[in-house]
Amino acid sequence: MASPRTITIVALSVALGLFFVFMGTIKLTPRLSRDAYNEMKRAYKSYVRALPMLKKMGVSSILLRKSIGALEVACGIVMTLVPGRPKDVANFLLLLLVLAVLFFHQLVGDPLKRYAHALVFGILLTCRLLIARQPEELPPEKRMLSVNGDEQPLIHEAAPEKGKVKVS
Repeated sequence: MASPRTITIVALSVALGLFFVFMGTIKLTPRLSRDAYNEMKRAYKSYVRALPMLKKMGVSSILLRKSIGALEVACGIVMTLVPGRPKDVANFLLLLLVLAVLFFHQLVGDPLKRYAHALVFGILLTCRLLIARQPEELPPEKRMLSVNGDEQPLIHEAAPEKGKVKVS
């Protein structure tokens, strides 16, 4: 049976992956929701207006919106379908992207209700990354150290409990 840690990582990966595929698709095409797509277009125009540096670099609101949307879709697919280390890389990229989006919202002075979802999903991405990066705890029977061919319990388990004296 899978450990609770594994179940948590898989559930968060699939849920976050599907969410970012959905949100990235909304940024790329009006097929899912024309109203949401038009709102994204308006929001990204305000982000570029608030950051003249982007304009100087030749980044238009369309390029910014489509590149962020494509990155969200790609990382969402990886989070949902690809096993192993690429999931952690996609998680980290999405976390950086969420931080950038939070910066954009703060820059244009959006109210909290406009970016609360980004905060929540940023926290979920952080939790998933922290859980995934923790080492797997071994069951007690596998916590043995091999020394010169002899199996011995690890040092912290071989020591007597605090307040008790080990008598041989």
